[in-house]
Parts: sequence; structure tokens; C-alpha cells
Amino acid sequence: MEVSRLEEKRFSVIGAARSGVAVARLLKSHGARVFLSEMAPAEKMQQARTELEQADIQYEFGGNSERILESEVIVLSPGVPSDAPLVAGAAAKGLRIVSEIEVASWFCPAPILAVTGTNGKTTTTTLLGRIFDDAKRDSVVAGNIGIAFSQVVGTLTDRSTAILEVSSFQLDFVETFRPRVAILLNITPDHLDRYNHSFDNYAAAKCKVFRNQEMGDTLVYNWDDPVTRSSVEKFIRPSVRKLPFSTRKQLAEGARLVNGHVCIRMNGEESDVIAAREISIKGEHNMYNAMAAALASKAMGVPTPSLRATLKNFKGVEHRLEFVRDVNGISYVNDSKATNVDSVWYALQSFDRPIIVMLGGRDKGNDYSALVELVRRNVKAVVAIGESADKVVWAFTPIVHVSKAKSMEEAVHTAAGLASAGDVVLLSPACASFDWFENYEHRGRAFKQIVATL
Repeated sequence: MEVSRLEEKRFSVIGAARSGVAVARLLKSHGARVFLSEMAPAEKMQQARTELEQADIQYEFGGNSERILESEVIVLSPGVPSDAPLVAGAAAKGLRIVSEIEVASWFCPAPILAVTGTNGKTTTTTLLGRIFDDAKRDSVVAGNIGIAFSQVVGTLTDRSTAILEVSSFQLDFVETFRPRVAILLNITPDHLDRYNHSFDNYAAAKCKVFRNQEMGDTLVYNWDDPVTRSSVEKFIRPSVRKLPFSTRKQLAEGARLVNGHVCIRMNGEESDVIAAREISIKGEHNMYNAMAAALASKAMGVPTPSLRATLKNFKGVEHRLEFVRDVNGISYVNDSKATNVDSVWYALQSFDRPIIVMLGGRDKGNDYSALVELVRRNVKAVVAIGESADKVVWAFTPIVHVSKAKSMEEAVHTAAGLASAGDVVLLSPACASFDWFENYEHRGRAFKQIVATL
């Protein structure tokens, strides 16, 4: 949409979380008429109310009224399901429905570097932020990672870079969102309840990160993931430059392993970026994340020496295979961000010691069969937690010792009792956290606090 045509145009923003309030304020500041609607009661949204009143934005809390449909454009926060009745009603009326990152992109003078995938988004986006910061390149890190794109887009210039973590929910309703460089890390089953239990629908949403790319744009993608590779081949425009990465194939262009070194071939030139053993974040999944970040950074002109230095020193992100402490020779690791089976699959391959793994939470239709052989080979015991504890017990009792815990504190103490010196106690739940906790961060912090008392 042309920004110059926004004045007096009517927008309804659905959802008063950080991105909803930020996009409402952004639109209002450019002359649009904005109304925000939120299901949560007003007493739980005091900060949002204060910000909306300061910006003179009309709002409602405690439900979504028909007033939403009096607008010309509906803006969805990522937490609002795309199949919600109010969304269906807006679509039936022929209203335009867009996402918050779509709106923010209308105002962005900077090139966008967008990262998506089922797993690894936060680590890769955070790593990219560090790479650009270390290289003294002006950038912001935003999106699904914590700060709404709408909140920071006004600080950018054409000499900046917007580094965005984008989820499938944020991509559902993009129209013109066009990254200069897009990264597609992988596509594995997750959030299928939001996609009519269709993996194809979910994969198609992920691919929207590059669907608007044109000549001069670049897509970085995981060649080793067959779903990602086939999706790229299906949807990519021929004019877009493709830069794949692989730990298994000697690619003609992109990133690959050569004699234990990450090497990049781009524009006919080869560069030896770093010895794989020198990359500070470990595990195959983190090798992929590092390769993706290296390719994207090189595509945007970051010099190899600076890139190498960051890869040697970057320590990873909180709640993703985060070492907590050693107690009596037992290592405690917080992987609370592992909210799907594929994340746990990678986690269980990251240690060469026996593992006591804590699994469970709010189930998203998990199929644990992909973990059976890894559990049989690498896991000493399972501690089942949360709403889905019975499902975890049922899935793994035939192959490994399984205990059930009724609280995080009980789970940690049970795991500690099952572990011996040299073992790893791993919180890697494969589930959402909303049964016992506010979010995965809350769950991870609770785990760390209990471990600190051991």
C-alpha cells in the first residue's frame, strides 16, 4: 500500500500484544483512523491501554465487536488464529486482511533480511544481529524475536538493515513483504492445529518469506531438508538468486563443508570461512544455523574476517540448549525453546553422554515415533511433565524407564535422582508451555531456578 494514501483510511487491529499496539501506533502516526480490539479483559492489559490512550487510539477489551468490520483493512497480530471466526467474517465481507510485518514493511526504507523455518529462527536471527553489530553495520533485530517490527521501523534508514525473525503466523497475511535476503532454515511439522492439520498449508505459509522476491534478491535455504528443497523448487521465481547450504553435498554455489571447514562459493569466488570445530555453538542444527547466517551475511557484504570472529565467539541464546550448571558431575541443560519433536530430535543428538530428558507440556499433535531410535540409543530415562504426560508415558514406556511428575520442581528432582555423574539432565519438552507456564521463557527460567537450588 502507498503510504501517502493512508490518511483517513480505516484500520482495525486485532490483538493488543506488543505487535498489535505497535502497528496501531505506527498507522495512527501516519494519519490512519485506527481501532484496536482485544479479547483479553482490560484489567490484564493496563500497559496496552496506557499506550493506546497516549496515542489517542480507540480500543475495546474483553471481546471483539462488529465494529471491527467497519474498517477497510484488518491487521492481525500473530497470536490471532487465521481461522478465527472474526477473520472468516472479515474475509466474507471482502475486507483486506494483512499481518503486522506486512504493514511495517510499507514504511521500511532499509533492506530486509528475514529468517524463517520451523526450528533455529531465534538462534540464527540473534547470530545475524551479532554479526552485523561486530561488523559495525547499522541494523535492528526485530519481529518474532521480541521487538515488533512496527516498533522500530521508524528508526531505520536506507543504510540500515532490518534483521527479522518471522513466523508462519506472521507470514500468513503478507502481500508485498519482500526481503532483500530471505533465509528458510527447514520445514518440519509444527502448529498444524493452526493450518487445518495440513502440513502442505503450513509449508506454503513458510514459503511466503520468498514468494515476493525478484531480480536482485537472494534466498538462502537448507538443501539437506527435502521438504525445504522441494518447496523452493516449487515456488521460487527463476530470477531470484538461490544460495543453498549443506553439510552433506558439495554444492556448486552456497555453503558446504570441505575438509572440516565451512566454505562459501558465491559469484564464482570461494572463501574459507571457518573451521567447523571453531564455531562456538555446537550440534548439527547449529552448523546449519551458522551456515545460513554466514551465507546471508556474505550476500549483504559482511567481510569474512569479521564473520569468522563472530562465529568463534557467539554463545547462543537463552533457553536453546543452554548449559545451566554442573551438580555432582551431572550437567543440567535448558532447552525450553524446543516446542516441537524436530527440535528435540536435534537436541538428543547433541550429547555423547547418557541423557535424562524431560518431555511434555501442551501437546500440538506430536508424533513421537521420530524420536524412538534416538531415545533407545541416547536416553537413560524420560520424565513426563505437563498436560501431555500420559501421552509421553505411553510413547516411551516400552523402550526406556519413564517417570511422571506433577510439577517442574518434582520433575527436576526426579531427573536428578535418576542421573549419575557424567549424565545430562535435559529439559527439551517438544510441547508448548501454556499448561503450567506463561511461555517457554517462563518455563526455562523456572527450570533454571530449581536447578540453582540443587
